[in-house]
Amino acid sequence: MDEGAFEGLRVVELAQWVFVPVAGALLADWGADVIRIERIEGDPYRGLATQGIGTDSGGVNLSMALANRGKRSVALDLRREEGRAVLDRLLETADVFLTNFRPGALTRLGLDAETLTERFPRLVYARGNGYGSRGPDADLPGYDSSAFWARGGMAHVLTPPDREDPIGQRGAMGDRNGAMALAFGISAALLRRERIGKGSVVDVSLLATAMWTLSSDLLSALQGQRPRAAAGKEASPNPLVGTYKTKDGRHIQLVFLQGDRYWAEFCRLVGREELIDDPRFADLAARRENRKACVAELEAEFGRRTFAEWKDLLAGIDAPWAPVQAVEELLDDPQVLANGYLGQVADGEVTYSLPTVPVQFDERPPDLRRAPEHGEHTETVLLELGRTWEDIAALKDAGAIP
Repeated sequence: MDEGAFEGLRVVELAQWVFVPVAGALLADWGADVIRIERIEGDPYRGLATQGIGTDSGGVNLSMALANRGKRSVALDLRREEGRAVLDRLLETADVFLTNFRPGALTRLGLDAETLTERFPRLVYARGNGYGSRGPDADLPGYDSSAFWARGGMAHVLTPPDREDPIGQRGAMGDRNGAMALAFGISAALLRRERIGKGSVVDVSLLATAMWTLSSDLLSALQGQRPRAAAGKEASPNPLVGTYKTKDGRHIQLVFLQGDRYWAEFCRLVGREELIDDPRFADLAARRENRKACVAELEAEFGRRTFAEWKDLLAGIDAPWAPVQAVEELLDDPQVLANGYLGQVADGEVTYSLPTVPVQFDERPPDLRRAPEHGEHTETVLLELGRTWEDIAALKDAGAIP
């Protein structure tokens, strides 16, 4: 995009770790001037070693790069009056205040929603939290693995019934999904402000994100059911929906929800025309009644060809299916490359790739920019706010900035 959708808007972000900072990064992708306020000692996420992409990467901290690309960083000690005054001045210039500090901390700092929205009626006040802004657990700390994965029902409903312990989640799944919801809420609040001239308070929690993700299971629970992970293909009423193992131990996912529409064509494609008129498999009801036999036929058939052979063969049917890919296979997936789902960041002589935001404008992903170093823009932003070099020196002497 030549001009981002949020060009000219300023976001002041007081947040750490992943969930809320990623929301800020998405706004920065779309052109917002996102100024992240970091503690003097820095965001603790900078020190996290994980999956060889954090401080254990031996190079660019890709975890920080993904969560903070395109922003500016100002290091402030908000415990000092001088540092707090700098934040107040920044808030006077802000369109959005974005935070994941807990309610108690925000109140102690005088940064709670009631205080700031009274001072700045046009401000969009956006907060991400673990368990919601009200209720007995509103002030509890919450990470995605606790609030989203564990309490939100994800681990329980996705764990196979024959497994003793819950399965673990992948890194920051709830955080990044919650961030998308928070960025959407901020976008809606900014549009509303254009219409009525007043800001809004936007809330997204990791618990609510999990519940939204599991909407189908929640609907089932609301009907008195007890949603659980499926116990295998035979548990499904439709054998044409499920994964099947190939000759070389890979898997193909079939999603023939309209089984009667695809059954005959599929049988002809794989050279099993005799199954078309087999009364056991004649229609959806028959395949449901005889699903064990149908699954057995399909398993045997898939076991006769390799993963590559199945991909070539199934390319000849206009039906929903997909190869079960490893994550590293996404890196050169033709669809990923054609749509720009991986972007390049140029940082001096260093170039690296990051996933782009799923939303594109005019069929283009945003241009990705690097994440800031800790406090990199402190002096620049202070000068923009009208502070002199003498003022900056005094702030350093007071310990309000590094």
